[in-house]
Amino acid sequence: MMTTTFITGGNAGLGFETAKRLKTLGHNVYIGARDEVRGKEAAAELGVQFVKLDVTDEATVAQAAKIIAEQEGHLDVLINNAGISGPFATPEEITPDMMEQVFQVNVFGVVRVTHHFLPLLEKSAHPVIVNVSSGLGSFGQVLNPEQIESKLNPLVYSSSKAAVSMLTVQYAKGLPTIRINAVDPGPTKTGLTGQGHQTVQEGTDAIVQMATIDHNGPTGTFINRDGIIPW
Repeated sequence: MMTTTFITGGNAGLGFETAKRLKTLGHNVYIGARDEVRGKEAAAELGVQFVKLDVTDEATVAQAAKIIAEQEGHLDVLINNAGISGPFATPEEITPDMMEQVFQVNVFGVVRVTHHFLPLLEKSAHPVIVNVSSGLGSFGQVLNPEQIESKLNPLVYSSSKAAVSMLTVQYAKGLPTIRINAVDPGPTKTGLTGQGHQTVQEGTDAIVQMATIDHNGPTGTFINRDGIIPW
């Protein structure tokens, strides 16, 4: 039976490339995006299905889950990919408002989508959740002088991705029948960052790897394209 996969933030960058690769692998792919025009254009280009979804808007998330429930009856793979970089401000400039804006997308968005899609995932024989995190949210990476992450200081973004990592671990502990993992795409050149040496395909390697595991696959882990990385 075909694997049904839903990707948030699927109209560009890593989400778009992930959708393309998983469709090639035979997945029945849905992409979510808050911009309906861009989302529909991306879906048409990819040959996948589009559902309007803004991870900060409860109503659109609930409606997206309802649409997939009506059309598919279940969901096999959820990829929480939507994210924003937020302001690259100095620590002195950081305000609670800046934090809240980024956490609404990067953290609460993951919880909002996961909450509404869990009933569909629980109807799958081999449910999988992939949370797109970042090495910038890894304590091990940002404290290792040999890693590129240690040279940067994006306080807001890093703290949001550290929260995603803990969400991943706690969801994995609390939902043992679902394979739930975090991935670090690595420094990839996308519209989100505009910087990085990896191609978008290299950036999606870890996402695709974790989106295609079976019921014997790992859960509660954090990987990049080279393997396990520190929390």
